Parts: sequence; C-alpha cells; structure tokens
Amino acid sequence: MRLQLLPLSALLRLLPNAVHSELLSRLFNHLLKGQYVTDQLYDLDGKRLAIAITDTRTEIIFAIRGNRLVRAGGKQWDVRISGRLEEFWLLASRSEDPDTLFFARRLNIEGETETGLYVKNLLDGMDFDWRIHVAAVAGPRLAPLIERAVERLSLDRRIQAALHH
Repeated sequence: MRLQLLPLSALLRLLPNAVHSELLSRLFNHLLKGQYVTDQLYDLDGKRLAIAITDTRTEIIFAIRGNRLVRAGGKQWDVRISGRLEEFWLLASRSEDPDTLFFARRLNIEGETETGLYVKNLLDGMDFDWRIHVAAVAGPRLAPLIERAVERLSLDRRIQAALHH
C-alpha cells in the first residue's frame, strides 16, 4: 500500500461505516455541485450503491435520492463495487482508467447488471470541472473573483495537472 494511504487506511479501520457513509456522502455531494454527472444520477434514483474496501473491511452504502447521495443504513444494496483502498485511490485520483481497473478485476462490480454498467460508465465518463464547481458553490458574484485569483496565482495549472495526471 502507498505510504500516503496509511492514515486513511487507519481511519477507515477505526471509524464505524455509518460515519464514513455520512462524511463521504456530504463530500461527494459537495464535489458534484455543478458537475454534469449530477444530472445523470436521476436515472439511479432509489438505487443503493455500496463501496466495499476489502483491505480495511469497510463497506459504505449510499442511496441515490434525486441527484444526491445520502447515507443508507442496513446491508442491502443494488450494486457493490469492491477492491483494495489503493485501487479506489487510483480511481478517485484518475491515475488509472476505470475500465482498466474493472477489466483487470482490481475493482469488482456485482449486483444488478444494468445498474452496475450505468455506474461504471458514469465513473468512466466523469471529468471534474473546477470552474463549474466554483460557480455552483460560490455563486455568480463571487465565482469570477475566485477564478481570477486562482489564475493570478497560477493555481489553475496546478489544479488541472492534479486532475489530469
């Protein structure tokens, strides 16, 4: 396991799954503000998605409500993606193509076939646009100021490099 993942691994092992589900649903919903993929979540309304991180024995279950992820209790799910923390890190950081991770069986998907394929395709087509996110979060008056400040400090190039490395 990568050294930078050890603190996250320890945190996942120590905290209950309900805490992970709540924190991650809030984080994902925040990051998805303004992103194209949020409109695609309506097609998954009512579905329950599980993320099972095998090496930390963590299972996080979300329900899709409209275009949002919410923490879901219980153990029932419609689709579950499982794998080691490092594979999820590679997926989240876009360091590795989702198709590669799934076809090499480093990440596994099980459950409803049609829903699973839809989720995999969403992950594969996801492209985070930080400008759209800032506009959705900060609003029309503050977003241009933030965007100009980011560009003046050359942070936009660092953000793009981090998103597409």
